[in-house]
Amino acid sequence: MKTLYFDCFAGASGDMILGAMVGAGLDPNYLREQLSLLPVDGFRINFETVNRSGLSATYARVETAHEHKHRHLADIKKIIESSSLSESVKQLTIRIFTRLAEAEAHVHNEPIDHVHFHEVGALDAIVDVVGAAICFDYLKVDRFVCSPLHVGSGMVQMAHGRFPIPPPAVAELLKGVPFYATDIKGELLTPTGAAIITTVCREYGPIPSMTTESTGYGAGTREYPDFPNVRRVLIGETEAATTTDERLWMIGHVTHIIPETAPHAVDGEMPEFHPA
Repeated sequence: MKTLYFDCFAGASGDMILGAMVGAGLDPNYLREQLSLLPVDGFRINFETVNRSGLSATYARVETAHEHKHRHLADIKKIIESSSLSESVKQLTIRIFTRLAEAEAHVHNEPIDHVHFHEVGALDAIVDVVGAAICFDYLKVDRFVCSPLHVGSGMVQMAHGRFPIPPPAVAELLKGVPFYATDIKGELLTPTGAAIITTVCREYGPIPSMTTESTGYGAGTREYPDFPNVRRVLIGETEAATTTDERLWMIGHVTHIIPETAPHAVDGEMPEFHPA
C-alpha cells in the first residue's frame, strides 16, 4: 500500500511539508494550478533549492499580501467549500482546520465557533494546509506514519504573549502522540505542521519496512550550525498494516477453537461457534 513516512527529527511546519513533497518529486506547477482554484487573491508560492547544514533541501516560499483580518473556522470553511478543489481535498482541509479549532477552543475554554485564528488563520497557513491536502490526494497515500516529533525548546512569541515550547495549542494537538525536546532553541513544530500530521497519521514510530520510491527534504526558514533544519518524507510501498482491533478479533476467535475443530481451522475453514 502507498505509504508516506514523516521523519520529523527537526519538527515540521506547513511550508516544510510542501517543500518535502516537491523535493520528493511532486510537480510544483500542478500544486500551483490546484492552489489557484482557491477563491482568494494575494498569494504566490515558489520553490527554491537551499542548503541546510550541508544538506540540499527544497524551501517553499509562500508570499502573501499583508492582512489585518482574523478568520473564524466558518470563514475558512466558506473559502474551502466555495473553491473548485476536489471533494477529497476539501474534506481533508476542513478536517485539519477543525482539529486546529478544537485545540484552540480547549486552550481558551470557549466554543469552537468563537475561536478566531491568529497565525493559523492567515492566508499563508491556508495555502500550507490546502497545499498539503492537494499533495496527499494526488499521491493517493493509503497509510501515513510519523516518527516521534521534535518540538524544539525555549519560548515563542505569539498573539497573546510569550509561551513555552511547545505552545498550548501544539501541546493539545500532541495528546497521545510521541514527541520530545532537545537543546535546539526555537519552535520546530508549528501549529499548522502539528495539525496536518496529527490529522492524517494514526501510526507513530520508526520507519516501517518499506520499498522506497522517493524521498524529499523540506527546508525550514531558520538555520542552525551542525543541525539540518529540514523535514524528510519517504514515500513507497508497505504491506497492509494489521490493526490492533484486527489482531484482537483473530486472537479472540482462536481462543474459542476446541480441539475437534482445529484441523478445519488449519485448512482455513472456521466452523460455526455456538456459545453454551
